[in-house]
Amino acid sequence: MYSRQLFVCGLIISCIIILSQCIGRKVETDIRGEQYAVATSCATCHKSIWDTYLASAHNNTSGLASISNVSGSFLPPDNVFHYSNGSKVTMEQRDSGLFQGTYRFDITIGSGRKAQTYLYWKEGKYFQLPVSYFVPARQWANSPGFPATHPKFDRLIPGTCFGCHSSMVALKEVKMEKLHIAEEFERNKMVFGIDCQRCHGPAAEHVQFHTEHPEEKDGRYMVRVRALGNQQQLDMCAICHSGLKTPQKAPFGFRPGDALSDYFYPDLSRPVKATEMDVHGNQYQLLSASECFIKSKGIMNCSTCHDPHTNERSNMQVFSRRCMNCHRSVEHKNTAVLTENCIDCHMPALPSSAITLLTKGQASPTPDSVRTHLIAIYTRLSQ
Repeated sequence: MYSRQLFVCGLIISCIIILSQCIGRKVETDIRGEQYAVATSCATCHKSIWDTYLASAHNNTSGLASISNVSGSFLPPDNVFHYSNGSKVTMEQRDSGLFQGTYRFDITIGSGRKAQTYLYWKEGKYFQLPVSYFVPARQWANSPGFPATHPKFDRLIPGTCFGCHSSMVALKEVKMEKLHIAEEFERNKMVFGIDCQRCHGPAAEHVQFHTEHPEEKDGRYMVRVRALGNQQQLDMCAICHSGLKTPQKAPFGFRPGDALSDYFYPDLSRPVKATEMDVHGNQYQLLSASECFIKSKGIMNCSTCHDPHTNERSNMQVFSRRCMNCHRSVEHKNTAVLTENCIDCHMPALPSSAITLLTKGQASPTPDSVRTHLIAIYTRLSQ
C-alpha cells in the first residue's frame, strides 16, 4: 500500500515538473519582435515560391559558417593563400570548426555564386577575415578592400553592413566611444539571408489570420507589393542596391511603401554622368539613368526584369525574352540574339574599381568584373 502511494506521488510530481517546463518554455519567436513571424512560416502556404527562394542569392547571402556552406578547399595545397610579401594564410578544418590561420570562420557573407567572404566574432564584435573565395578562379583571394601584400585581421564590421547582408542582427549594446559609435553584438544571433519579411514586411498578423481562416484566399494584413507606386517598388530594392551611402537610420526598419530618402542622406558624391559611376553596387542609379528606364515613363522597375524569388541570374534567355516585352519590333543583324542573349552586349560585365583581387599565379591584383545595370549600346563590344 505504501509503495503504491509513493509511486502515485512520484508520478504526480513528475507531471508537475514536466508541465511547469512546458509552461515556462518560450514560444519560438523572431528576434525582430512580435510583429514578425518565424521565417519558415511562409513555407506553409507559399511552398512553391519558398522552394525556389531557397536557392536564390537573397536567401543565401549570409549564413552560419560550416563545411557545407563555405566555398573553397581546406585540403593542401589548395588551402593556402600566398601574399606578395611572402607571408601566407592557411585554411584548416579542425574538430572545433573551420579556421583561417588562428581565426575561426563564424559567418559566411555571399551566396557563393561569384564570391564569398567571412567574418569572425571576438568580444562582442565581428571582424572580416582577410582571405575570401573567388568562384570564377576557384581560388582563395584577398578580401575586398584588403591589401594583397600582407594579412590584416582587424577590419571591424559595423551593423550597417548587416543591413544588406542579413535580415536582422541582434545588438547587445550601442554606445559612444570618443568620436565613434561602438556596437556589441550577440554572437551568431541574426536572421540570415534576406528573408520574405525583409521585402514584404512583418507577417505575424498575416500568418495568424490565415492559420485560423485557411479557407480565406485573399491575403490579409500584408502590403501588396504590386499595388505600390513604381517609385515605392524601386525604393524597396534600392535600400540595398544603390551603393554605400550615409544612413539616417538602420535599413532593417524599412517597410514596403517607405521612401528611400527617409533612410539615407542624399548622395552628393554621385558623378554627373552615369558612365562615370562604378559598376559595383549602384544598380538603382545605373538603371534609372538608362534610356529603357527613362522612356518607360514610370513603368519600369527592378521586377520588370527580375523575379526575386528564383535563381535565374545565369539564364540569359529568360532576361532576353523580357527585353522583348518592350522591344518586339526591334531589328538586329543577328536575329538569334534577340531571344538568346541581349544582356552580354547591352549590360556587359565591366571592371569594378571597388574590388580588386589577387589570386594564385598573379603578380598584382586585377579588378573583379560586375554586370552593369546601365542599359545602353556599347559600341566597343558590338564591333
